[in-house]
Order: sequence, then C-alpha cells, then structure tokens
Amino acid sequence: MKVTDRRMFTDDGELREEYRFLEQQKGEAAGAAAEQPPSVAGPDSAAGPGEAPAGGAERAPSATPFPGPEDAAASQMPPPGAQSPGFMDLVAVLAEPIAFLLGDAQLPDGQSAQDLPRARLHIDLLAVLQEKTRGNVSEQETALLEDLLAQLRMRYVEKSRG
Repeated sequence: MKVTDRRMFTDDGELREEYRFLEQQKGEAAGAAAEQPPSVAGPDSAAGPGEAPAGGAERAPSATPFPGPEDAAASQMPPPGAQSPGFMDLVAVLAEPIAFLLGDAQLPDGQSAQDLPRARLHIDLLAVLQEKTRGNVSEQETALLEDLLAQLRMRYVEKSRG
C-alpha cells in the first residue's frame, strides 16, 4: 500500500515539486500579457476581478494558470499524467481533520481546535464509509481502514475520559 500526499502546497506554504509547472505557466502568461498592447486585449480587459465587463457581456473564461472561484473544481484536478484519486485518498481527506479536532495537533497560530463532537462525527463518517464499501475494496484497503478506525476510536475514548 502506498499513500501519496496530493496536496498542492507543503506545510511551509511552498508549491510541491509536481506543481512547479504552474509557476512556469504563470510566468509565461505574465510575459505574454506584458508584450501585448492594451488595445489588443479588448475593451473587456478593463473590468476588475469579479466585475462584469462593459456592455453587460459575460467575461470569457480566464486563461490564467490560477483559476478563480468559478473554476475551483478544475483547480482540484491532479496534474496531467498523475494517478486519479482513489479510495485511500478519500479516507485520508475524511481523517485529516481528526488530529486537530482531538486536540492532538495545533493550528498554525498555536491554538488548539479541540472539538470532540466534531471529531466523533468524522470518525463516524469513516465508519459509514467502511460499512458502505464492505466487499467492494481490496483486503489491504479494508485492513488499513479498520486499523485507522480502531486507533481513532481509542484516541477519542482517551480524550473524552480525560
């Protein structure tokens, strides 16, 4: 079993190596825009972010490598050639906040986000996922999820009693 971290940024806020191509695309797009005279960009280019262009026409989709909120779903897609998300990625997304909610991990500002009822909700969601996927995932995935749930439940009991 191999678990791969597919987040775009490291804990330090830096782009991961597999996403460095975005910086290159941003630099190329900025260079091309600087070379293009303003009259070629068209009258709609004067509209600010989130503003409708003059004349009431809708803006064309942005060509920037960093999409706006309207393209948020597209920004979550893995880079071309990367393996698509799998079952263990889903488990990791559901389990990720539990350490914070149990108070085992601190927020970046050093404060605790302990919230035992929400931690219990996330643990229960993993249990629902386990039940609904029973017999439809590999033995390795089943074993990993069972082990994760056992550890999380034990930690929750320790936190709720103490």
